[in-house]
Amino acid sequence: MKKIFLMVTICCLAFAALTAQEPLRKKHFNLEKGIAIQGYDPVAYFTKNKAAKGKKEFAIIHQGATYYFSTAENKELFKNNPSKYEPEYGGWCAYAMGAKGEKVEVDPETFTIINGKLFLFYNAYFNNTLKDWKKDEANLHKKADANWTKIYH
Repeated sequence: MKKIFLMVTICCLAFAALTAQEPLRKKHFNLEKGIAIQGYDPVAYFTKNKAAKGKKEFAIIHQGATYYFSTAENKELFKNNPSKYEPEYGGWCAYAMGAKGEKVEVDPETFTIINGKLFLFYNAYFNNTLKDWKKDEANLHKKADANWTKIYH
């Protein structure tokens, strides 16, 4: 009986933690009308090593963010392990997060994958921040992690 009570308690606490994250994610993630990555497929970055537009018919909502996928297979991969595919820093520009701790829009087609994590970057008006990121990646990555923790807690 104690084991059952403990299991129920753990499940309830886990559900409460996930539910509590939803408003925080909606507030701090880079979403346009609730849609993440401007409708690009987060799994395609990993499976095709390129940005691919997702389709509404392959959409799912994960903790308040709507993700579109280019294929049903990609949707299933995401459902099985969302944290593997979601972009770092809530989908904001990794360079800006590291350099200034700011939330800056991204060009979903400008990205890199580092240690199995997706990083997105601003790229407009002759300013491709991925190039700047690569010049000091280790330092900017460390600072971006620290800055994101301050914003998203």
